[in-house]
Amino acid sequence: KQDGAMPPQEDGGYHPGKDIAYALGTRPDVLAVGGIFGIFGAISNTLLGSLVATAVAFDTIAFTVFFSALVHRIVFGYSLFGSPGGSGYFDMTPFENGEEVAADGGSEVMRPAVEPWLPHQYKWGNVAFIGLVAGLLGGFLVITTGSMFLGFGISAASLTFLNLGVEKIPVTHHMTLPASAGASALVADPTGSSQVVAILIAAVFGMAGALVGEAGQRVFYAHGDTHVDPPAFAIFVCTLLIGILGVAGVTQRALFVPF
Repeated sequence: KQDGAMPPQEDGGYHPGKDIAYALGTRPDVLAVGGIFGIFGAISNTLLGSLVATAVAFDTIAFTVFFSALVHRIVFGYSLFGSPGGSGYFDMTPFENGEEVAADGGSEVMRPAVEPWLPHQYKWGNVAFIGLVAGLLGGFLVITTGSMFLGFGISAASLTFLNLGVEKIPVTHHMTLPASAGASALVADPTGSSQVVAILIAAVFGMAGALVGEAGQRVFYAHGDTHVDPPAFAIFVCTLLIGILGVAGVTQRALFVPF
């Protein structure tokens, strides 16, 4: 928070604790904090991986990313959920109206009262539609290649353009992965005679990933002062749902979820 450890911020910008693309230099204390949380994440994921092998399978990497973000809020004294603007955590109208509040962390600047994770991707209808499209892509790639992860890889690669400054690139990796995973788990042979069913299931899970991610960003990200990753939350929840369906005997075949 001090002496250049946080990115500079102009009036009206997002809280600097959300600028995860900003390099923080070589200060020993900054590097130590990053290293400690990196070790914490690695240990947490390893422990979770050993547990889910005998229980409900879910994407432990996604859960660790989400959980560690909540832990750092507690450790450094930030509010776990933030103070909701407007009528509650799901209300984005303060952002649309240009309302501002004083930034936390000792910064004498103003920031938006509500900070949507992606200003171009937060309206429910738009999010549902891009989830449908991404889900169809994930399902198509499963039935044509048999890969559960190719859709995720394409979505992740598209983030390169967003980080290079191309505005309004849709973020979809939390849609294509649940879509492909759902189709792979719930259809015995998605590359065979059940392709239409696989595509439909993928579309449903693609929309689920999109909407769960949006709900997560509204509750955990938009009103807080640090970054909590909405895609990680969505992938964790959707893969957990697939794992629960597996325990219930709904899935048609064993599903590998990375941990």
